[in-house]
Amino acid sequence: VYTTGKGSSGVGLTAAVVKDQLTGELTLEGGALVLADMGICCIDEFDKMEESDRTNIHEVMEQQTVSIAKAGITTSLNARTSVLAAANPIYGRYRKELSPHTNINLPAALLSRFDLLFLILDKPNEVDDNLLEKHVAFVHQTCSHP
Repeated sequence: VYTTGKGSSGVGLTAAVVKDQLTGELTLEGGALVLADMGICCIDEFDKMEESDRTNIHEVMEQQTVSIAKAGITTSLNARTSVLAAANPIYGRYRKELSPHTNINLPAALLSRFDLLFLILDKPNEVDDNLLEKHVAFVHQTCSHP
């Protein structure tokens, strides 16, 4: 399951209580982390999520469940998923002298929930950047690769 941090609320990641259009009854609708049970949930722009939405992920990553207590519905849903999250450094550049949680402006408590942390760093190089720029422009203009 793929989602974005910027476009997802905590409810969209976990679960929501919705009113059924036909019957008028309240039903439980699983979010991305519940739908990805026994699979993988990819969250792009993890750094752009609201802090309150990020806290909803703590339980999933620690307990592998989502607890719901809304509108008279009290239950626990399985969310046995691996979370793959991508985040960008603040101000667009990774500063090696700062810690990862400072660079991407995420709490250390949340980052500690991840088993692996990979840094993909862009090393600015004018020659390589120009070659990449020309390649991308060529592919978009001709709809083919060189």
